[in-house]
Amino acid sequence: MTEESIGRSRLGRGLALLIGDSPQQESMPLQRRVAIDNLRPNPNNPRQNFEGLEFEHLVESVREHGILQPIIVRTPTGTPGSYEIIAGERRWRAAQRVGLKEVPIWTVEADERYSSELAIIENVQRSDLNAIEEAMGYANLIEHFSRSQTELAHIVGKSRSSIANALRLLNLPDRVKEFIRQGKISAGHARALLAVRDPEAIAQRIIDHSLSVRDVELIGQKEAKAEAEISKKPQRMEKDVALRTFEYTLTQSMGAPVTIQARHRGGEIRIKYKTREHLEQICTRLKTP
Repeated sequence: MTEESIGRSRLGRGLALLIGDSPQQESMPLQRRVAIDNLRPNPNNPRQNFEGLEFEHLVESVREHGILQPIIVRTPTGTPGSYEIIAGERRWRAAQRVGLKEVPIWTVEADERYSSELAIIENVQRSDLNAIEEAMGYANLIEHFSRSQTELAHIVGKSRSSIANALRLLNLPDRVKEFIRQGKISAGHARALLAVRDPEAIAQRIIDHSLSVRDVELIGQKEAKAEAEISKKPQRMEKDVALRTFEYTLTQSMGAPVTIQARHRGGEIRIKYKTREHLEQICTRLKTP
């Protein structure tokens, strides 16, 4: 196996697919080394959090072995000697942490749109990308690069339903999304929160009382059952202007308070009386033609 094929196998299915299919890039370029200060991050990278245990492991690996997988970059138009990272920003940051002066790179021909698309696809394939960063990456591809959910599923090797479920997480309240970014609640918890009435309150309960995903699912199921029971009960209909007019007219005619209660089918009329004599007066008026 050649160095080029080894490098391609490390790229990830989606990234290799896009680079391989790109009319701008017939084959992977040769690897070379450049000054680490000549690289800058891609502003469209969906990954926002670069800290954590896995990053610390990467730092130690780079400290001991250096960077084994080249960073894929492009040369922005009008900026000779400068490179924008397409894939490998974590490795670049780890190299900065340990004080490396040079890093290996692969340069590909890519405009800003193509570079951004590659950066997003490369990152959403990583298992340590949090659920909100992943969802925002998908949303960016759909909004700015006209990718369908089916296309995304094919590129990143996931089902279309998993793409749709990931995007639904963006409907959660901002505070809940921040909990997900911070790792305080899992992606499984987040999906279960979509089915509850007050996601923010339940999210806080997850943190305070260590609720499991199943616990949250049961809360959502109980709420749905309660709502279904309420919908089965007959609902009192609001009185319209016509009913209130009838009530007033009958009250004046009977000389006693009259209320009309409308229902889904028909309704009832109630006449309130004070004494037996008052009742007899009402009956007389009802009999009068």
